[in-house]
Order: sequence, then structure tokens, then C-alpha cells
Amino acid sequence: MARKILIVDDNPNMSALLSEMLEVFDHESKIAADGFQALEELKSGNFSMVITDMRMPKMTGLELLEKIKADHPKVKVVLISGYSGSQIETQAEALKVDGFLGKPLMMADIEKLLKDLL
Repeated sequence: MARKILIVDDNPNMSALLSEMLEVFDHESKIAADGFQALEELKSGNFSMVITDMRMPKMTGLELLEKIKADHPKVKVVLISGYSGSQIETQAEALKVDGFLGKPLMMADIEKLLKDLL
């Protein structure tokens, strides 16, 4: 069953790539360019998951994660990062992150994530 997934990334090329990867697994996606736009989309859309970049202007992925979990606790949130750092992961886990994706994005990682969380 196709689920609706919100992609949040300030890099339009990365968002488009992830959207195409999700289509392979028959999931519908919508793209938001920043955390504020994502929060607006969440008000009007019925999303099962948000996949957000960690580093963005205006609002970081951690800040977005915190707001989503406060306002939409049933929505799964996955953070994308090109950097691995135990401090960031610890903060994210404390905020109840549902998963992580590393860069570069790999189809096998996305497939496993979708199966595990949806």
C-alpha cells in the first residue's frame, strides 16, 4: 500500500532524487524546501513519514523533528545526514527520531527503512 511521505531538504536535486527513489517502492512523496514549509504541509496533508535533512537554513532537522513529534506524534521522522556523530544521534534519539539515512543515499537502505517503519 502506497504511503505519503514528505521530503524536507533545501537542496532541490537531493529532494528530486529521493522522490524518484521512493517512487520505485510505490510511495507518493511531496517536497518541502525548509522546515517551515514542511510544518505547513503537515497541517494539510496526511503523511505517514517525514524524511528530512539535518542541515538546512532557517530550521535544522533536529528542530523540525522536535516540532513534528510535539504536533504529529504518529508521523515517523527520519533524518538524513552526510555526517555521523554520536552527539547528534543521541540528541535525535532523545527527541524520538524513528530512523537515520546516511549520504550517499542507497536504494537498499531506503528499502529497509520503508519496510521497518511503514
